[in-house]
Amino acid sequence: MSQHEQIIDDATDRLCNAAEKREPCSPVRDLLGSTDIVSAYEVQRRLTQRRLAAGAVVSGRKIGLTSPAVQKQLGVDQPDFGVLFADMDVSGLAEVPTSRLLQPKAEAEIAFVLATDLDADDLDLAAVRAAVAYASPALEIVDSRIADWDITIADTVADNASSGLYVLGDSRLPLKAFEPREAAMRMYADDTLVSEGNGAACLGDPLNALLWLARTARGYGEPLRAGQVVLSGALGPMVSVSPGVSVLAEITNLGTVTATFTDKDPS
Repeated sequence: MSQHEQIIDDATDRLCNAAEKREPCSPVRDLLGSTDIVSAYEVQRRLTQRRLAAGAVVSGRKIGLTSPAVQKQLGVDQPDFGVLFADMDVSGLAEVPTSRLLQPKAEAEIAFVLATDLDADDLDLAAVRAAVAYASPALEIVDSRIADWDITIADTVADNASSGLYVLGDSRLPLKAFEPREAAMRMYADDTLVSEGNGAACLGDPLNALLWLARTARGYGEPLRAGQVVLSGALGPMVSVSPGVSVLAEITNLGTVTATFTDKDPS
């Protein structure tokens, strides 16, 4: 095994152990460097392979770092992505168990569910718009296996783009009835306004984020497929959550999505 392969394995093991033991770990940038995105995606790929080998099922992708301010903070000029698995979807639970999480934060997003594959070599905005079956309001409950959210771009990419869980609202609108970039968002925690933003905060238009992901995923040889969910990126700042807190996000012309957090395991 080459030194580079050993480094990738060590970073993968560190993050995997943190997830399994539910104990945050030190950043992996001491192994990968803080800006080696290629190696970080290789760690993410290996973590995904381990999950698939254990029986997990891919349900879609998430897009992160869609805010210019967050990109500047981490010293990058592009978003990142992670893999969504079916067991991350907690839409059907009355309460979201924080026992599955380490350091959860909630952010409001627009979710796109795809009607067709996005695997062509000439993808553009018209193609991704046509591929969307419908949009739904969503809460992404992001999480970090890295202690204290002490992350660089390499840390978060390796850590599956700081994925945790997600909740989809009941509303399902085709894009002919809803324009993502014109959406305004307000998110409340226990009836207190804690975050607000709009569609333009997500790469100027959440569909721009979807296009970036579609091209990037195809470039990695794993294009987006019909039926998959895409969480297109935060419409406003994320907020820490804890047991007992109820979060509600309103997205104009799309609807609402809620999540109540509990320290009890689901029955």
